[in-house]
Amino acid sequence: MKLGAMKLAFAGVLVAGSSVSLAQTVVKIGFAGPLTGPIAHVGKDEQYGAQLALDDANARGVIVAGQKIRFELQAEDDQADPRTATTVAQRLADAGVKGVVGHVTSGASIPASRIYEQSGIPAITPSATSPKLTQQKFKTTYRVIANDLQQGAAMARFATEVLKAKRIAVIDDRTAYGQGLADALVDSLKKLGTPPVGREFTTDKATDFAAILTKLKAAQPDAVFYGGMDAQGAPLLKQMKQLGINAKYLGGDGACTAEMIKIAGAAMSSDVYCTQAGIPMDKMPGGKAFNERFKKRFGVPVQLYAPYSYDATTALVEAMKAAGSTDPVKYLPQLQKVSFKGVTGNIAFDAGGDSREGGVTLYQFNAGKWEARP
Repeated sequence: MKLGAMKLAFAGVLVAGSSVSLAQTVVKIGFAGPLTGPIAHVGKDEQYGAQLALDDANARGVIVAGQKIRFELQAEDDQADPRTATTVAQRLADAGVKGVVGHVTSGASIPASRIYEQSGIPAITPSATSPKLTQQKFKTTYRVIANDLQQGAAMARFATEVLKAKRIAVIDDRTAYGQGLADALVDSLKKLGTPPVGREFTTDKATDFAAILTKLKAAQPDAVFYGGMDAQGAPLLKQMKQLGINAKYLGGDGACTAEMIKIAGAAMSSDVYCTQAGIPMDKMPGGKAFNERFKKRFGVPVQLYAPYSYDATTALVEAMKAAGSTDPVKYLPQLQKVSFKGVTGNIAFDAGGDSREGGVTLYQFNAGKWEARP
């Protein structure tokens, strides 16, 4: 009898233990970005950043309203396409995600943001830099990075004051990101008294830039700025060299990648520059440790904005903790009050959902890598 009682008691412990485990509340966080296609490396980079943040939250053990929370990431491929982005946004909303990290590009973020606003789901982008995103004044839209107005102004000052460029040509890919960044640059150049000597456009699917480059060559530019991603930026740089255009090459954060160096190859030189929203990883408070953990966890180095994706994800978790609820309706107001030291620096939002401390860094290609300029 005693042995039987002991067995029953032990079984009760197991059942109790199982019930505690089953009592964990699963909370889904959505991620949306290009996971296939020419800029999949950027999308996967941010997906991994979000995953690492949730891994860390689960390891710490987050308790909300007396329930232990286990976070799961639901990643969706928007292919950096506006129409696909709205489909993905609706899919995430229908799946019951409690928040979204993304989208990666401005062209996807802007149309998707309307779906999240209608669904009441907070969405924090780590990398969509178009000012138009937050100018919509949606209550659910946030970003943890500087916008294009800051990048355009920084590159315009650098090009004219440091590089002493007087004849600057501008090309963009006509996406919300690429054109937005180019427009910001042009506006800043005009204010500095150096309007561009040429303005051309292509697409984010193009591979042949001979026609527009030949046209711009006649304008004899001493610098050419490209607003777009590395998948087009690198071939464009190669074709500039082939056509004998020896102008300095300027780009935005879409060109500030390891992939840009890989694709452009021998065309890369010390005359290639780019701006990146945010600060260099080695200047981030938690940058070095993050990079080491990231490489160990995923087997690849950080491409671009993974640290910002980590901080965007953490902001959602912190708001839930502060509200004592994972219900978007209840924790959304807490995003306005979120303030913590993240991997990238102090994370806090202004009334419009923009980062309070968005910085811009200028990089120059040197000795096989991007180096931040002082």
